[in-house]
Amino acid sequence: MNLLNFPPILQLRRNHALEHATIHLLTERGYAIRVVGRAAFNGFYLYGDLETEQVRAAAQEALERLRRGEHSLAVHPNCGTNLVTAGTMAGLAAVLAVGHRPRDRWERLPNVLLAATAALVLARPLGSLLQARVTTMADLGSMVIRGVHREKRGNLVIHFVETGPA
Repeated sequence: MNLLNFPPILQLRRNHALEHATIHLLTERGYAIRVVGRAAFNGFYLYGDLETEQVRAAAQEALERLRRGEHSLAVHPNCGTNLVTAGTMAGLAAVLAVGHRPRDRWERLPNVLLAATAALVLARPLGSLLQARVTTMADLGSMVIRGVHREKRGNLVIHFVETGPA
């Protein structure tokens, strides 16, 4: 069995896709200027000053649009997958460019900066590819939205979109 299709991992990937699609729709509507999401095994969290009905409507439409084949909604440019990919690639490029001889490391600084910058440029499409193939699954199967729950901690508004099988 492919580890990515192991039921708990698959559910997490599907929730990650629905989270991204929901954020895309909230942003299109002008609501999600500052929102952060986090997928979980039984749904996803949105952190930001949003109304519950906005979240509910966007999540339901996102579910329907992903089901209709709008799989590009599952990939988001501000996903943590992109950040991890960029950081990893830039760090590895810098380590490789600096080499292991300590006395001339400072002389290699221009090469390190060039290598790290090139890695960051390449990381953007790679991060999107990793999202599409590894960290999200746009085919939601029989997923349904079971509820949208709101919580407030100080000034922080948190919505949990609970999902599960039909």
